[in-house]
Amino acid sequence: KVVDLVLASLLCGGHALLVGLPGLGKTRLVDTLSTVMGLQGSRIQFTPDLMPADILGSEVLETATDGSRAFRFIEGPIFCQLLLADEINRASPRTQSALLQAMQEREVTIAGQHRPLGRPFHVLATQNPIEQEGTYPLPEAQLDRFLVQVDVDYPDRKTEREILLATTGAEDAQVHQVFTAAELIEAQQVIRRMPVGDSVVEAILDLIRACRPGEPEGAALADTLSWGPGPRAAQALMLTVRARALLDGRLAPSVADVAALARPVLTHRMALTFAARARGESLSTTIAAVTARSLGLEAAA
Repeated sequence: KVVDLVLASLLCGGHALLVGLPGLGKTRLVDTLSTVMGLQGSRIQFTPDLMPADILGSEVLETATDGSRAFRFIEGPIFCQLLLADEINRASPRTQSALLQAMQEREVTIAGQHRPLGRPFHVLATQNPIEQEGTYPLPEAQLDRFLVQVDVDYPDRKTEREILLATTGAEDAQVHQVFTAAELIEAQQVIRRMPVGDSVVEAILDLIRACRPGEPEGAALADTLSWGPGPRAAQALMLTVRARALLDGRLAPSVADVAALARPVLTHRMALTFAARARGESLSTTIAAVTARSLGLEAAA
């Protein structure tokens, strides 16, 4: 499930946020994907003292042999095709915000100059739960730029047994490239050309609008949610349901795909009120209830 969601985000041309405790393989997953997809990868380990220039790059003053001086731009690690932002919530909000323009516009502005990034360009960020020490919540504007939030939980017993046997032997399994950047771009274009039925479009609109406490459809959530998802959430659902259908070998998405992707698409785009948190409610249960009420289907756990 975790791998499928990350693959879906790449096929949609989006970014993914992987949330889980340390040691659950989030970084290993991203490193493996970089190799398999044939993308130029780069990694940034976020720390409290990381500065925006450490991500974007900076200009340095150089002196030529004739004594003249000129600025030269040194690219930061963000100039790549697949960026691993490791433990992104350990950096200060100022540094986190350095990714905003890059994630939305695929370019950065430094010293008044627009500098395009690699194509394709994807950010796969990992973060620890907010309750962990030394973490800073991501700004809402940046959270909204992640196509999906992937919750990485502890593996079940069978999976953990397979991990144990596969990683403690004499040889580690080697990964090989099976895709190229050009092929990924072609796949992203196929996703956007995939037809979507009116019933799926209406299901997406029903679900999104039912999650907004300010809308008539979401009036029942006025005491539960501080805010709901914006139009970008509907766009994310429209793309991810297509990617899920493609990964399953289907020619078009269904309403069941909307229900299955409700939680990863909506969780990071909503916030509970203080009263709802005091009652012990969670975003997962809220999304499940709204999905069941709006679509008549159960949201994926």
